Order: sequence, then structure tokens, then C-alpha cells
Amino acid sequence: MKASDFRAKTLDQLTDDLAGLKKEQFNLRFQQATGQIEKTARVKQVRRDIARIKTIVAEKSADKKA
Repeated sequence: MKASDFRAKTLDQLTDDLAGLKKEQFNLRFQQATGQIEKTARVKQVRRDIARIKTIVAEKSADKKA
């Protein structure tokens, strides 16, 4: 997803998305370890989406405090 898509969401939606992506990352790690992974690029994509969400959550919480 793009950062603009994440920015349009609320903090609750972002935390739900973050939890889902972390579960997916966990499952992808197991698939990679056992050699069952089909889309290896998805690992990188999920990792970057997690970073995007964490950045946007930090920005929104900083704006909320200020």
C-alpha cells in the first residue's frame, strides 16, 4: 500500500493493519524457513508496510500531543 492510503486511516485501523501485517510476516518467515514460500518479494513488501504504518502512527500521535 501507499503511505497516502495509510494516512487516510484512523489510529485504530492502523493498529489493526499493523497486527495483521505482523501475523503475515510471521507466517512468511516460517514459509521461507521451510522452503514453501512462493512470493519471496512479499517479505520485503510486508516489512516496508510495517515500517510505513509505524511511522504514520508516530506522526499522528506526535500531532495529537502538540
